[in-house]
Parts: sequence; C-alpha cells; structure tokens
Amino acid sequence: MTIETTVSLPEDLKEDLDRRAPVPADRDALVTAALRAYFAWPRPGEDAGDLTVINSRARELNEEAEDSLSYQVFP
Repeated sequence: MTIETTVSLPEDLKEDLDRRAPVPADRDALVTAALRAYFAWPRPGEDAGDLTVINSRARELNEEAEDSLSYQVFP
C-alpha cells in the first residue's frame, strides 16, 4: 500500500530529481529507495548492531569492493 504525500524541496534538489527521474513513477521509486537507505542507518543514540547495518547495505558494499578490486593489478 502506498500513500500520497507532499514534500517541499529546495529548487536545485527538485531539478536534480526531475533530471534523474523524469517519470513520476521513477521519482516515487527513487525517493522511496533514498528514504529506505536513510532509515536503514541508526540515528545517534539508537542501538543497532553493526551486522544489521552491514547486511542492509551488503549489495552496495559488495559492488564497491568489486569496483576497488578491478583497479588492482595482479602479477
């Protein structure tokens, strides 16, 4: 279930959003993904295990590791 809401954004951020996701459904998906990623990280004072945070970001962390490894030269 989704709920429609209104969010006020600075003009420059709205322009970036429109460029990155020109279709309304794509904007919805992008904002949803951004909020899910933001809420996956604990706020100061919240108790969240490191493993929970790492697991929530595993795909991105693995992609970053693979990218870093692609620059290494092996004899």
